[in-house]
Amino acid sequence: MDHLPCFTAAAVQAAPVYLDAGATVDKAVELIARAAAGGAELVVFPEVFVPGYPYWNWTMNPVQGSPWFERLYRAAVDVPGPCVDRLRAAARQYGVVLVIGVNERGPHSLGVLYNTLLTIGPDGELLGVHRKLVPTWAEKLTWTGGDGSSLKVHSTPVGPLGALACGENTNTLARFALLAQGELVHASCYIALPVAPADYDMADAIAVRTAAHSFEGKVFSVVACSTVSPEIVDAIAGDDEELRTQFTRPRSALSGIFGPDGRPVTEPLVDEEGIVLAEIDLARCIQPKQMHDIVGHYNRFDVFRLHVDNRPRTPVTFATDPAHPAAAPRSAEPTHTTGATDTTGITGLTKEDA
Repeated sequence: MDHLPCFTAAAVQAAPVYLDAGATVDKAVELIARAAAGGAELVVFPEVFVPGYPYWNWTMNPVQGSPWFERLYRAAVDVPGPCVDRLRAAARQYGVVLVIGVNERGPHSLGVLYNTLLTIGPDGELLGVHRKLVPTWAEKLTWTGGDGSSLKVHSTPVGPLGALACGENTNTLARFALLAQGELVHASCYIALPVAPADYDMADAIAVRTAAHSFEGKVFSVVACSTVSPEIVDAIAGDDEELRTQFTRPRSALSGIFGPDGRPVTEPLVDEEGIVLAEIDLARCIQPKQMHDIVGHYNRFDVFRLHVDNRPRTPVTFATDPAHPAAAPRSAEPTHTTGATDTTGITGLTKEDA
């Protein structure tokens, strides 16, 4: 390989315009412009930035939170849809690879919401729509889980790019699945979590997980986290002084860029809104691989093998659907696995395996 990209990446730490998708997209476009003006070719936004995180799941019982769920559903975005079109146009206008989190309305069922990461190329092409596989803890009251079909690494001008949402970066197998597809740049998208247990330092938790993935995979990680605006505090906490104090606790957010040695490339940003810019030189990923290449020589694929079911999951399959030829005799269906099986220890099932 004669050339590996060297570029500037931007990690955006900001709050949405809460539960207002259009206004939040406006803010995102302004931040994309600022990052591009700073030389960024990759811009990463927080988890569910559009139009915000369901904090009420942590502070209210399910009955109290149900009207808020409806507000979020009505404010969520369709993929594809007008909000996504505007984000694609911004990526194209400023020539950046864009990763941004959205609340996505499920197309098949009224009330289904996904925690979704969009990956958009510098030409405006929608490269990836990754739905968070497992909502974390209280999030199960809001989001439906995704499937393995979106667990992909995308070829981009800034290199092979993968993305995971918040707690997915704790999932060793999800991370390995991306590394085994050749990931060199990892987008980690988080939300500020002031409602975590009192002894939980979210900034440290983000840094530990980001450093672990970068060091284990010998990759660069761009981590972007949201902040909690006074608007969010007013909306969720109201006049409850105990909640207001909780929502303003320090060290609830961290954003930055980490190198293949697991260390920050530049000083991370904690709690405050802003953009972290840093240079990424993918050539720095080569030499560390000689020591530990967990998807190459530093593994035993005769001992370990990761099986990934990457078939899209739908509520119903019709026998007459030409896209799903279920009427064919099962004995006539061939079994396919990806060519990565022998060399990386990851096996992907295709739809023919159904």
